[in-house]
Amino acid sequence: MKNIKISLAAVLALSLTGCHHKELCYDHVHRVDIDVVFDWQNAPDATAKSMALYMYDTETDEHLRYIFDNNEGGPISIPFGKYNGLCLNSDDTDWAIIRNEHDIEKFEIYTADAEALETTGLSTRTMPRARATEEERVAKTPGMLWSDRQDAIDLPVTTTHKTITFYPDEDICHYTVDIYDVEHITSIEGSALDGTISGMAEGYYHGKKQPTENVVTMPFILTLDETDKSLHSEFLTFGECSGEKHDHTLTIYMSLDDGSKKYYNFDVTDQVADAPDPHNVHIIIHGLSIPNPLSDTGGFIPEVDDWEAVYINLNMNPR
Repeated sequence: MKNIKISLAAVLALSLTGCHHKELCYDHVHRVDIDVVFDWQNAPDATAKSMALYMYDTETDEHLRYIFDNNEGGPISIPFGKYNGLCLNSDDTDWAIIRNEHDIEKFEIYTADAEALETTGLSTRTMPRARATEEERVAKTPGMLWSDRQDAIDLPVTTTHKTITFYPDEDICHYTVDIYDVEHITSIEGSALDGTISGMAEGYYHGKKQPTENVVTMPFILTLDETDKSLHSEFLTFGECSGEKHDHTLTIYMSLDDGSKKYYNFDVTDQVADAPDPHNVHIIIHGLSIPNPLSDTGGFIPEVDDWEAVYINLNMNPR
């Protein structure tokens, strides 16, 4: 009778610690040792230092997560079954917020609210907005992301060894802004300005490899080149929204040396929508006339608190 009790206890222990596909099984029998390889042929300049791998069981809807402290891959042990796999870099992603991690089709990365513009400290809740963009959330720009998806990964119980190869490519869009021929550029206070661009995708669906449908405004910084009389910026976005397209207004916020504050609005919809490469968008603006307030007022600096909006139509195709 004592021996029977011990056997039942052993069986119960195995049922609690064994493979999730069978009630009574030995764990080592129903796990597969596989080699994961990250092949960077689609992104040879990628700088990812570590990778995350999500394996979604197509029968149970459960998912497993593995972290590699390198960008090459390595061995893992996984229960037998049929999976869809999703990989993405896991380094330098403090900016990233993940939702719907349990669903490969809805797996999304997006960014937090931008509370204030970086150079001026102006609150995004009170800053003046371009027309028709007031309802858009002001969201931080993303960092770099590389990912890949592989479906129908079959790991039957008879599998003894298998290699799974992922081919990550870049998911993020690079935006460059160049504003040339800035008249009276020395009237601008400081060496950098705040800018925003509206109508951008809020996040990215990695399982679908496409931007999300929600629209946000994203801030960025422009640096001044007084010698060249120009303004320049480079920043990252998730690109245009999937589905319905939106207008894009580029707004520049500046304080002049007489204490006045202006924000200039440019409709750059065509330059974004018609960009030859949607992952590398170059916005070019020629000619920005800024008032020369000190010369206009004879050196008198009045107290000015309100922001003045300036809307500028771009009639020339910069390309």
